[in-house]
Amino acid sequence: MRSPLICCLLLLCPALLADDSLHRYLYLSTPDGAQSGGSDHHGILVFDIDQGHRFVRRIDIPGLSDIRGFCGNAKNHAVYYSTTSLRLGAFDIEKDQVIWDRRYEAGCDRACITPDGKTIYSPTGWWWKGTNSGFLVIDAASGDVTQRIPVGPMAHNSLVSLDGRWVYLGTETTLSVFSTQGNERVRQITPVGESGVFPFTIDSRNRYAYVCLGKHVGFDVVDLRQSKVLHRVQVGEPAIAHRTHGAGLTPDEKELWISDQDGKKLFAFDNTVMPPTLKTNIALSTGGHGWITFSMAGDFAWCHTSDIIDARTKQVVTHLKDDQGKEVSSSKFIEVHFRNGKVVAMGDQFGLGRAPVPGR
Repeated sequence: MRSPLICCLLLLCPALLADDSLHRYLYLSTPDGAQSGGSDHHGILVFDIDQGHRFVRRIDIPGLSDIRGFCGNAKNHAVYYSTTSLRLGAFDIEKDQVIWDRRYEAGCDRACITPDGKTIYSPTGWWWKGTNSGFLVIDAASGDVTQRIPVGPMAHNSLVSLDGRWVYLGTETTLSVFSTQGNERVRQITPVGESGVFPFTIDSRNRYAYVCLGKHVGFDVVDLRQSKVLHRVQVGEPAIAHRTHGAGLTPDEKELWISDQDGKKLFAFDNTVMPPTLKTNIALSTGGHGWITFSMAGDFAWCHTSDIIDARTKQVVTHLKDDQGKEVSSSKFIEVHFRNGKVVAMGDQFGLGRAPVPGR
């Protein structure tokens, strides 16, 4: 039987858990640079996924504010936060310490990291419209910039494919695909997404991208091999005139969910058919920035509100609350798995497809 001291330490630091069972946590960074509601603390809030998303602890990162992105790498047992104030930092979640924290001349928006943990790609920001707007390629160990790649105005969201071969970047009405071997651009699809630059996701085979629309609730389906938009799917008759900010595939890729931030809803689509067809919608407790992703097991959906959704029943089952019982939220979060005090897996801030649908 554990002593009261040990129990206290375990509550304070999940990394101290020393048994061989799997512990799933949600690491939520705050304050969100894109929404004021739900902010609490400057740093990271940790929740125990398998204990009803019970609040576990706060991790202080002094001066952290206006978070634009939150990615991580299990091999490095680190998460990486990017901010509107041009900062990007690395935080070791096993040692609970900042590894490095740098400020860059341009950047940093919603960045991503390769699966080998070596390279970070940081968009220079939706606010940067100069000719050299694009990617900062950063050494993940040191924070040093190794390359700057001009792409297009308003470089905003980026993700690396799960196989590590490709990195995707959204700029104004454009989706670009780069090879991570040499950082050469191999595809560019434009126009896409209706207007501006908005979230997207991809399937596990790098065949389809789903790009949010900027003026209506809906998305474009992009054939990544043919570099063209196959379908535009909109919700409502006439289409709901709200921008869409958030798109995520369930891990089995059978469903695509999108966020209607103004309408305070999520919409779930059947993705076993092409184009995807609407199945249902989920009412949210509040509005906000808009976002959607899923637990790696596919049992929970997380969004920009405090609502925790059972991904199978489509019901809100609980809410994220801090140690004072206050509901908290952010659109920048990541799932982390511990075993024997060590990080063994991490999810992604994007709802990436993880298993192809049979027959597709």
